[in-house]
Amino acid sequence: MACIHLFLQMPYRQMEGFTRKLSLFIPGLRSADYTTLFRRIKELDLSLDVDPRILSHDAIVAVDNTGIKVTNRGECMREKWRIRRGWIKVYAMTDIETDQILGLEVTDESVQDDPLFIPLLDQSTENCGKSHPIRQVVGDRGYDRIHVFNTMEKRGIKSGIKTPENAATGSTGSPYRAEYVRERVKSGGYREWADTTKYGMRWKIEGIFSAVKRIFGESVTASSREGIIREVMMKFNCYNMLVSMAV
Repeated sequence: MACIHLFLQMPYRQMEGFTRKLSLFIPGLRSADYTTLFRRIKELDLSLDVDPRILSHDAIVAVDNTGIKVTNRGECMREKWRIRRGWIKVYAMTDIETDQILGLEVTDESVQDDPLFIPLLDQSTENCGKSHPIRQVVGDRGYDRIHVFNTMEKRGIKSGIKTPENAATGSTGSPYRAEYVRERVKSGGYREWADTTKYGMRWKIEGIFSAVKRIFGESVTASSREGIIREVMMKFNCYNMLVSMAV
């Protein structure tokens, strides 16, 4: 019912009539009033539902973020009333083979990219389990930070983080990053580096963001901060369910 609520943008009172009518066609399905539906959906466990059976043995993951509008008001209304409500930022780490979302963090627009890298990596590692270790992480320049490279080196994860063309080849707090930059220089150019690191596969996480917005909408209907975060997390959980069923 939570997926139906998101997919059809159906209010809870309308969902009560929907389940009442649906119960006539599905034996054993009990209809519920809108208060019960609201309370149960609000209390749902929003931990990501990942199917490890379809993951590759050595997972390659991509990390990125996108924005979700907190209101569907148009530009004209924003200009007229001078009201800016900002947006919600969604950070995700996904498996590039199965398109499953392995790690998810929802914040406001003021949060930078790199502080959430380790929480995302921890979630992804836990969801992959010991039988599907993360072999490599690909990401854009927003994750080109010393602590990010040091974390990957400590955990034995190969880097696919894009660095500037003029990045220093000497150790500046991370010998692993310096070695990585030198290898990129030796590779002969961006194309060769991208092919070696599979950086081009990062587009798949952007495709996932696009799919979630197309299926469940680019904005949220909830008004409170807690409700907005829960609604966004439910959207990405429902997407994982669809991916798992499709496989």
